[in-house]
Amino acid sequence: MTSRTTIKTTGTGDRAPEAPSDAAPAKGLRGHPWFTLITVAVGVMMVALDGTIVAIANPAIQKDLSASFAEVQWITNGYFLALAVSLVTAGKLGDRFGHRQTFLIGVVGFAAASGAIGLSSSIGAVVVFRVLQGLFGALLMPAALGLLRATFPAEKLNMAIGIWGMVIGASTAGGPILGGVLVEHVNWQSVFFINVPVGILAVVLGVLILLDHRAENAPRSFDILGIVLLSAAMFCLVWALIKAPAWGWADGKTWLFIAGSVVGFALFALWETKVREPLIPLALFRSIPLSAGVVLMVLMAIAFMGGLFFVTFYLQNVHDMSPIYAGLHLLPLTGMMIVGSPLAGAMITKLGPRVPLAGGMALTAIAMYGMSTLETDTGSGVMSLWFALLGLGLAPVMVGATEVIVGNAPMELSGVAGGLQQAAMQIGGSLGTAVLGAVMASKVDSELAGNWTSAGLPPLTAAQEAQASEAVQVGVAPLAPGTPDAIAAKITDVARDTFISGMSLASLVAAGVAVVAVFVAFLTKRGENAEAGAGAAHI
Repeated sequence: MTSRTTIKTTGTGDRAPEAPSDAAPAKGLRGHPWFTLITVAVGVMMVALDGTIVAIANPAIQKDLSASFAEVQWITNGYFLALAVSLVTAGKLGDRFGHRQTFLIGVVGFAAASGAIGLSSSIGAVVVFRVLQGLFGALLMPAALGLLRATFPAEKLNMAIGIWGMVIGASTAGGPILGGVLVEHVNWQSVFFINVPVGILAVVLGVLILLDHRAENAPRSFDILGIVLLSAAMFCLVWALIKAPAWGWADGKTWLFIAGSVVGFALFALWETKVREPLIPLALFRSIPLSAGVVLMVLMAIAFMGGLFFVTFYLQNVHDMSPIYAGLHLLPLTGMMIVGSPLAGAMITKLGPRVPLAGGMALTAIAMYGMSTLETDTGSGVMSLWFALLGLGLAPVMVGATEVIVGNAPMELSGVAGGLQQAAMQIGGSLGTAVLGAVMASKVDSELAGNWTSAGLPPLTAAQEAQASEAVQVGVAPLAPGTPDAIAAKITDVARDTFISGMSLASLVAAGVAVVAVFVAFLTKRGENAEAGAGAAHI
């Protein structure tokens, strides 16, 4: 038995698997669908965990390496930029050279970069290796989806993607808890060192289990100019979203980068119609369900990541919870995603994606509306209710939108489709944080001065008000050293009440985005090409 399985295709229309779908499944480790799922889940877990676990370590890194606030921001921004910009290109590499190879290279590189960060003694080195982490993470994420698509029979693909989504959701939500434990009881380096043994395990499993699946008409050349244009356009867009909170949405630099991204995407689209083997064949988007799946993933990420961004500040700064305790309060969300994702996969297999996706976004809208009603004295029970409902709503969307995107793409473009799915989620997350952050800032700016005066506090200068507004936007009371207790209590009340008002409006906007996503969900349907990968599981 070789480590490579070829999937036969028939042009650009119907695709037939090499083996019939009712053939006996492969025996042993090599190429076994469920062992393949375990293997890719271990690798993907590192990337998903790293998206949130590092935020807890940033204050300790700043103190230990004597870094500025701007330098610490690059620990997150460098990773996110490299990941978002490279995802589609990385997916294409998997389509060209095989997803097994790109997955293993991604895991080795990600684990090695993680270990190098733990050994770094300067903030510059940390940032450089974080960028490398993002690049290698981009290699393994689309490859994981490509391997699942090629390995699982169509009737079990949704269940596999459900478990895959469960791993991502649990890792993302569990990052702050694990990060808090490691930073508090070990050191900040352990947050990165933990990826080394996990990476070694993923590599060993990958070498023993993964098969190299490649479509017969996989791409044979590279669209270099297309890669450059798409990367430049993605960089400009993501950079504008990252810097908009600091620069301001009215600032010329923000709109210069946004305009640059529009021009880049337009040139990319034009070039893709000219080149013989394009990076992303634009005909892919003639599939309304696939396009709807991409849009749905963006809208879901806006509502989820944008809304959840403020919840962490609400728990830690308004309710004075430690990072670990705040993470524990989010366990209902994590738990419902863990339970709901496999169930959603089974439901989508039986009913198709439309009803579960629309229902999931409706539950998300209700949950975000509920989160808009949170107050400074809201109890844990009420919070848990809305967090659990949010997790229950997100589960079918994570599973269904992924299956719609990947399943409606030709087999030879499964890596590109996986890159699109991940890029849509990353862009949606940055859009949600930026746009809802702007909503929060606007609300705080409009109410802070009035609330401050109504509380009988001394008037602020323009500079003081700007500084106070920046603190209140994350739920922090702008207290000067030596402030009397009575005045400090009033300032704290004003800061928290104003923050709650801003968070409420941002949550309502997120709920509105989720409502729009309900209607987009009705444009989706089961993947037309899902059967293409079924034969890959039979050898």
